[in-house]
Amino acid sequence: MKLSPVERSLAVTMTGIPTAAGMEDRVIAFLEGWFFARSQRVRIQRDDGGNMLVSQRNAPRGVRPLLITAHLDHPAFVVRRVVSQRIVELEFRGGVHDPYFVGSRLQVIDSDDCIHAATIQSLNAKTKPYKRVQARLTHPSQAIARGDIARWHLPEPRITKGLLHTHACDDLAAVAAALIAFDRILATKSARHVSLLFTRAEEVGFVGAIHSVRSGLIPRKARLVCLENSRSFPHDSPMGAGAILRVGDRLSVFSPELTNTLGDLFAATRARDSTFQFQRKLMAGGACEATAFAAHGLESTCLCLPLGNYHNMVNIDGVLRKKVRARVGSESISMNDFESLVRMLQIAASQLDSVPNSQRATMKIMNRLHRQGRALLKPKKASR
Repeated sequence: MKLSPVERSLAVTMTGIPTAAGMEDRVIAFLEGWFFARSQRVRIQRDDGGNMLVSQRNAPRGVRPLLITAHLDHPAFVVRRVVSQRIVELEFRGGVHDPYFVGSRLQVIDSDDCIHAATIQSLNAKTKPYKRVQARLTHPSQAIARGDIARWHLPEPRITKGLLHTHACDDLAAVAAALIAFDRILATKSARHVSLLFTRAEEVGFVGAIHSVRSGLIPRKARLVCLENSRSFPHDSPMGAGAILRVGDRLSVFSPELTNTLGDLFAATRARDSTFQFQRKLMAGGACEATAFAAHGLESTCLCLPLGNYHNMVNIDGVLRKKVRARVGSESISMNDFESLVRMLQIAASQLDSVPNSQRATMKIMNRLHRQGRALLKPKKASR
């Protein structure tokens, strides 16, 4: 099912909302409005850390919940101190290499959503837990206060030649995909065991994900399909070749049973429908929440979108090799990949519990191979 104009618009709008680790209020407000329009069909639970679990009303008992999970933050700045009407000190919450800071332009967003232009003048990369910068405002202001968000100065989100260029694909494009898939599930009144989990402060160490486990927000025996945006490598994980079933990250591999079963489902769908695309990759360039959940004993895996300009860094390798000047840019994803991700979520929701256990299927293959070749293992008579 192709994306509708409304669904495409949701991807554009969502990825343009300002957010930062621990300061996801604007995204949460958007979600609350979106779910309010569907309040007769869903219920919302929160833990004391602000993580949000959205379940369908009248969810069946005895069926293992399937949680589609995405985080609500993106690497960004938070105002620590207003030095003067022209100078502000900010901390950067997230992972961006040092060369990208000094000289880069910012948008400082006050509590009334007014935007103030600024330029980074200095970087202290050794402060803990976050790097600090000082920025000079283009025009003096008394409206900026401690706790306001700032982000890179970038063009407004837009879809051009099949690509979405925007402030924060990671992870707000995944949030949009989760909403679209969930809305389609609600419309068909199927897969009532499917819920959404939105976590906070992922970019600073999976803080929200870990807390959602320890707070008891996640139902027992839940299976988690974590959504991410992961750096694309043209030779290995190209944009436009479909969303990715991510089997692991730089820290670990994910739950094999859930990962393999989804892989079988997606492969079977592709065999029936040549228009359906997906990739299966490790994606070891970063880490994702599936690792955090698996470390706490939950069954989890990941689906991700191949991402251009990861964390808004243009030409990362060239910058690290000191071959080009560092500059920030819009993150980008393929809308075909976005559509693929939505469809993968629908496949998981509707078919995951209707296929044989992939581990048992794998064991059948192993048993067959053993039967066919075990004669080779018979001891040979010793020659005299």
